[in-house]
Amino acid sequence: MLSQTYSAMLAMGTPPPNATPEDQKRAMFMQLGMMVFFGIIFYVMLIRPQQKRAKEQAKMLSELKAGDKVTTNSGIVGVVVGIKDNSVTIRSGESKLEVTKAAIGEVVAGTPAS
Repeated sequence: MLSQTYSAMLAMGTPPPNATPEDQKRAMFMQLGMMVFFGIIFYVMLIRPQQKRAKEQAKMLSELKAGDKVTTNSGIVGVVVGIKDNSVTIRSGESKLEVTKAAIGEVVAGTPAS
């Protein structure tokens, strides 16, 4: 597959012998325009949504408080008992677990757990 791409790039490399400098400039700007277009699409489809999710996750973790019902990324549902710098202590059933803040997937909406 790489050799096909390389061959296609080599085939596009030289302009026809009767091409004017304006045609060459136009072709160069078209290629540059396509690269910019794909860069913008890449940003909109991949980078921007990831930044948005990271910002929402950080906001959720900063607003986390004792008594909130949370779900971890691994599926454990529990109630926040305590919060430290990088970890959260949750009670799930009869167990008390300490997990990293990054492991908190979501705060379950509704009334605070008792």
